[in-house]
Amino acid sequence: MTEPLSPPDYDYPVVRMRPKMDPRRIRHGFPWAYANEIVTDRRTRAMKPGTIAVLEDDRRSPLGLVAVNPESKIIARMIDRNVKAVIETEWFATRLTRALDLRNRLFDAPFYRLIHAEADGLPGVVIDRFGDVLVIQPNAAWADARIDMLAQAAMDVTGATTVFKNAAGRTRSLEGLDDVSAVLHGTTPDGPIPVPMNGATYMADVTGGQKTGLFYDQRPNHAFAADLAKDARVLDMFSHVGGFGLAALAGGAASTLCVDGSAPALDLATQGAAAMGASDRFEARQGDAFEVLTSLSEEGAKFDLVICDPPAFAPAKPALDAGLRAYERIARLSASLVAPNGILALCSCSHAADLEKFRSSCVRGIGRAGRSPALIRTGYAGADHPLMPQLAESGYLKALFFRL
Repeated sequence: MTEPLSPPDYDYPVVRMRPKMDPRRIRHGFPWAYANEIVTDRRTRAMKPGTIAVLEDDRRSPLGLVAVNPESKIIARMIDRNVKAVIETEWFATRLTRALDLRNRLFDAPFYRLIHAEADGLPGVVIDRFGDVLVIQPNAAWADARIDMLAQAAMDVTGATTVFKNAAGRTRSLEGLDDVSAVLHGTTPDGPIPVPMNGATYMADVTGGQKTGLFYDQRPNHAFAADLAKDARVLDMFSHVGGFGLAALAGGAASTLCVDGSAPALDLATQGAAAMGASDRFEARQGDAFEVLTSLSEEGAKFDLVICDPPAFAPAKPALDAGLRAYERIARLSASLVAPNGILALCSCSHAADLEKFRSSCVRGIGRAGRSPALIRTGYAGADHPLMPQLAESGYLKALFFRL
């Protein structure tokens, strides 16, 4: 057991685990402590969200440095096992350099997720890179309070010239943070940024688009779909800016229909198809996914490759049952559009729906459509979205490819 330090040796305030709370989970790498695990006395409750503190077990042995937010269910996030660490620009630069080294080994162009929160040592922080532009989502109070340090370190390490803070999203509201986005350094891009990926060209609106402007996590699943798309009729549901659909065009699809509820997203998909010289094989349709799937079925439409990549139907446990029913319905409706021996890809980014539950819902839906599935691939997020083994939530993305 680590020898406890006397309080005067600490450069930070102290928060302590409650008696009988087993600290081994945190010692073995779990990065969070919940509000019901920490002694929340008046001193702790008075801490400003984002305060750095030493977390001790109930025997007063140090576990590491944590970022404290008394307003959050996740009251403490582990940021460094060294209780003497100084959280400054150089500290951020060390973690960013380590993350950049991995991405440089994975990709030959500067378009990727640079920081994937806990798995890259920066809890609650997401940074996506678009060439010389970085989009930072500081989704935890400690990072939001130190955004200037983080942004400066990110520019120093990557050489990027523009940093945009994206403050949208449910996670920030859970931390009690505002939703005010801003350009921190450089100038606002004067239009969407072309992003080359899997042979396709995507148009990323980094200031006004969904999330950071593009979903890099599906890259390996886009590539697999592209390999299946030669001469195929392709339907990309919930397409956003054309994720699977443009990859399919790059793979030689005969035609691609992209469907989404967002007109701006479909406009970006249309621009991407034009940039690839594939406008003649591309079509976009705006509308509610369930209604469009029903309409396509009534029209007698058939596709050789159908992909459904919806938003999180089950973002948290209270929504799990309803979310699983929605996934089953999507599977049923989309399966009826797949030509004999065609491929159906069904995706989920829901934290609460684990792989087994999601797969079961998909198989039920396919069965209700009267189709017989063979699972040919189970896909996950790309390597620039590393999974922290101790934190199941970091493995959120599932992509199932069925031959029907």
